[in-house]
Amino acid sequence: MIIDFLREDKTISFGGCMSQVFLAQLIAALEMVLLVVMAYDRYVAICKPLHYFTIMSLQKCIGLVVTAWTIGFVHALSQVVVIVHLPFCGPREVDSFFCDRPLVVKLACMDRHNIEIFMNINCGFVAITSFVMLLISYTHILITVSKSSKTGASKALSTCSAHIAVVVLFFGLCIFLYVWPLSITWMDKFLAVFYSVFTPLLNPVIYTLRNKEMKNAMKRFRSYYIDCKRNT
Repeated sequence: MIIDFLREDKTISFGGCMSQVFLAQLIAALEMVLLVVMAYDRYVAICKPLHYFTIMSLQKCIGLVVTAWTIGFVHALSQVVVIVHLPFCGPREVDSFFCDRPLVVKLACMDRHNIEIFMNINCGFVAITSFVMLLISYTHILITVSKSSKTGASKALSTCSAHIAVVVLFFGLCIFLYVWPLSITWMDKFLAVFYSVFTPLLNPVIYTLRNKEMKNAMKRFRSYYIDCKRNT
């Protein structure tokens, strides 16, 4: 997208386009699974605190991360393998800022009905499975929190707040993006850029604001800025 901003010839090779499709699908599936892993981590920390270090051992954490990458890789590869073999004989113009999977598939010179059903089922399986597992994890957490004291409940919810914010941001926009009933070009482009650029940028901001060291650093910076302003 940055290259397109800086040059007039906004073209991309077929291999480059397939790479964009692969990476977009890989990162999307990977983040969904990692959100489930983080929810499981919060579940163990809140519901089984005495067994946390036994359950969430280094080997277990490595296994969960490897599983997330494997699911993302298999999901993305299954999408690209299908798209690569599609016949592209018409105008090869993608009306977006990058090679988005649905828009690339629309360029195929064939009946796309079965292909689109397969891809929607593929994506839907990863998304819905992840979302259901998230709901199960947080249902157990809420049940445990409801039985604890107000102080314990407050600490537990505070621990999960950043993760819940990211889950709502990620899945909320994902659902809106694919359930959006109208086909408005500028809106589709805006949502595509927001989903692929701003959402990943907001993730570290949300998690960072929950970090005590970062909060203290921001307070010191603000105090330093106020003092400097007063002195000048």
